[in-house]
Amino acid sequence: MRVPRSLLFVPGARPDMVAKVPRWSPDAVAVDLEDAVAAGDKESARDAAVRAVAELPRDGRTLVLIRVNGPTTPWYADDVAAVAESAADGVVLPKLESPEQLEDLRSRLGDHPVIGGLESARGVAQCRELMNGLLAAYFGAEDYIASVGGRRTAGGQEVLFARSEVVLAAAVAGVGLLDQAVVAAHDAEAFRVDAAVGRDLGYDGKICIHPSQVALAHETFTPTDEEIAHARLVIEAGSSGVGVVDGEMVDAVHLTMARAVLSRAGVEA
Repeated sequence: MRVPRSLLFVPGARPDMVAKVPRWSPDAVAVDLEDAVAAGDKESARDAAVRAVAELPRDGRTLVLIRVNGPTTPWYADDVAAVAESAADGVVLPKLESPEQLEDLRSRLGDHPVIGGLESARGVAQCRELMNGLLAAYFGAEDYIASVGGRRTAGGQEVLFARSEVVLAAAVAGVGLLDQAVVAAHDAEAFRVDAAVGRDLGYDGKICIHPSQVALAHETFTPTDEEIAHARLVIEAGSSGVGVVDGEMVDAVHLTMARAVLSRAGVEA
């Protein structure tokens, strides 16, 4: 199962929006029972989300997930039970902070795909112990910076360490990784700039909080034709040892990077 380039969040209490997901074509959708739903509406939103997911046309291109409420909330157990009986492919678990929470989810849910949210000081501090068994993880910058008492800035230096630490943990574990949200939902340039930084750090895709961000995420996290062609040249040049491409020496590390480009593009060398 490929790691999604886009994870679009849609409010669980809005079945009309869930029904529109196919037109936006995200790699994955998270029908959200957590942040998008007020405390008094949790029960009704759960029922609405399960019905909406059951009615959603499926073409195999979009991974359909339900984001449950966090493990320490009073809605968690009922949310997970509902997901287990639903037509959803899997679950998004927010506020993941301990291996025991993931083990508990598995005991309730079985072998469904799980994307875990690393979005608190405790979660980031333990991120290397929290990757086992995940399809992917995501870094939630807004909740993280609130948990450490910091302030969000346009430059994002305040979350760079945590953003990078999560990349390292995911790389060691061989787990996919989705980058932080851009809350300026209608600022395409801000999204492109932030997504490019995440891509260069090592992220595989990005959280999308508005449908317009899906295409931007795909644009950023899909190798271009030029990148694919260059990767093939690198592999060809380095297949018999050290080679040269565009005047630059090619060795084993460049072959690894070239193969990664082709893997992300879904093409063969």
